[in-house]
Amino acid sequence: MNEAEARRPTHRLHDQVEAVAELLRRHDDEGLTASAQAVLREQLDELHPADIAFILESLPLDDRLALWQLVGADHDGEILLEVSDAVRDSLIADMDRHEILAAVEPLDADELADLVEDLPTAVLPELMASLGSQQREQVQSALSYEDDQLGALMDFEMVTIREDVSLEVVLRYLRRWDELPEQTDKLFVINQDNLLTGVLPLHRLLVNSPDKMVSAVMAPDVNTFHPTDDAYEVAQAFERYDLVTAPVVDDRGHLIGRITIDAMVDVIREESESEALGRVGLREEEDIFASVWASLRNRWMWLAINLMTAFIASRVISLFEGSIERLVALAALMPIVAGIGGNSGNQTITMIVRALALNQISADSAKRLWRKELTVSLLNGLVWGGVIGVVAWLLYDSASLGLVMTAAMTLNLLLAAFAGVGIPMIMTRFGRDPALGSSVLITAMTDSGGFFIFLGLATIFLL
Repeated sequence: MNEAEARRPTHRLHDQVEAVAELLRRHDDEGLTASAQAVLREQLDELHPADIAFILESLPLDDRLALWQLVGADHDGEILLEVSDAVRDSLIADMDRHEILAAVEPLDADELADLVEDLPTAVLPELMASLGSQQREQVQSALSYEDDQLGALMDFEMVTIREDVSLEVVLRYLRRWDELPEQTDKLFVINQDNLLTGVLPLHRLLVNSPDKMVSAVMAPDVNTFHPTDDAYEVAQAFERYDLVTAPVVDDRGHLIGRITIDAMVDVIREESESEALGRVGLREEEDIFASVWASLRNRWMWLAINLMTAFIASRVISLFEGSIERLVALAALMPIVAGIGGNSGNQTITMIVRALALNQISADSAKRLWRKELTVSLLNGLVWGGVIGVVAWLLYDSASLGLVMTAAMTLNLLLAAFAGVGIPMIMTRFGRDPALGSSVLITAMTDSGGFFIFLGLATIFLL
């Protein structure tokens, strides 16, 4: 697939968003006419629920709700699963009790468990009462686990077979299914006590003689997981072993569910988004069309922290007002020292946060990482500090200023490396998310530290 072909679906989605938005704008004053509603319904019926979710997320709240009313009721539940948490709240708030119950009625137990916490409390008793005993038990089982545990993401729809039957029997059994569960790449082999004894990959089922027994063809060594396992660690295992599905067993080895690649992709995406938001101090994913107040509440805390750190940096500068007045070149050069330090620190902290997320750092390796990052920063400081030192010498005709610039750059890069490793390690030690506000904290350290180092050295050696 060439680049143009790979980008075509995205372009098509953006075109559809623009077409829907334009139609809504044209009828904004008088409301959507019957013909306009018919056009929109026809367009929506042709789209995948994930594409409709994308369009809804791309529209302002009023347009989003107007379009939501035109979505077919049989797709409501699937769309609610696809949209972001913030957008889902706005859609559910626009639905009455009957609409909510109709939307979730077609969903499987694991999908219901994803939505239950976002549904109005008043709806839950009627929803649970409408479920069959098995589905109710499955929903309650999924809800008994934390959001970051595998049990909350388990799929209960799977194909199980016995090891003491032939492949021909298995094939006849599969033909009785109207449709196999999605992502089925293997069948789970259990004994009469529901203990998992192996898996039968579908390709082995197809290429072996129908007369062979399952026990002779199945794979006894299989990646199994427990419902209390960390979902992100399991997602990493899926990536590492190229898994599509995997069994979930209890402490005694009984098969209780399965986990699928689509759920793990969602976990990786959410973890990546959470880390990206956390680095700049956002507490949660934000609807881009959220109210001013909602956005303010999501953003204010780390902006307040950033304001305090910026004030500290300004007070550091004020300590050297006399030096700056006597040598104006300091005012022009000091942002370079702070800026390069901040960039270097962000490089280091990004690498360390990623390594912590992948569980690649131990107590011993942390010491080696510190030495390595300090060495890299020392060399970078000498090289690029030397470059900017020469530039400063040529610009201001002062070799001493060039040497101070080189020394300050090197020392600030060393500070950036020390903080870039130390900040996430300390936050992890105290049970905090190492990515949370990391960009804000490292910038504060390198700004204040860079100003103090450069102006301090200048004051000592130049004035």
